[in-house]
Amino acid sequence: MQSRQNALSTFLAEAERRAFRHALYAVRDEEAALDIVQDAMMRLAERYADRPEAEWPLLFQRILQNAIRDHFRRSKVRNWWVTLFSTFRRDGEDDTDDPLDWLPEQPASPSPEQDREQAQTMALIEAGVARLPARQREAFLLRYWEEFDVAETAEIMGCSQGSVKTHCSRATQALAEWMRQHGVDWQGGK
Repeated sequence: MQSRQNALSTFLAEAERRAFRHALYAVRDEEAALDIVQDAMMRLAERYADRPEAEWPLLFQRILQNAIRDHFRRSKVRNWWVTLFSTFRRDGEDDTDDPLDWLPEQPASPSPEQDREQAQTMALIEAGVARLPARQREAFLLRYWEEFDVAETAEIMGCSQGSVKTHCSRATQALAEWMRQHGVDWQGGK
């Protein structure tokens, strides 16, 4: 039992920072993001600690996404004037353009100059991700930062695989345009 608790603690410690960033992008409020992540971690520990460890990543992401949606639902009830635009829109289009097919691999040991450029590029990408509509941001983060496949992402988001592909495609197009506007051609000349 103790080793299972240690495994869960290790999993949550490793997931915490990425989960916070994901929640922060969604709610744009540090305190709310911290609360959401803490609630998601507690729910996983209380309800699913007995599940196989291999199931924890998907369960945690699903819990996190539901907690983010719950935050918006509560905000909408408390503040009737808040409109969530097209946050939960679902699309049926299918687009197979996947950035994992064309993003260059990073060198094994970058130079200090490459580290600086990478940090600047990462900050620019993060700013672009924060500007994405909620569903596009959610799909993008799950696919390319959390590295879930399309089926897993669809399960977490509660939508079809085609919707995941569409959201990811739109997100990468918007991010590519954002990067071009800031002088970075991240598609290698495309």
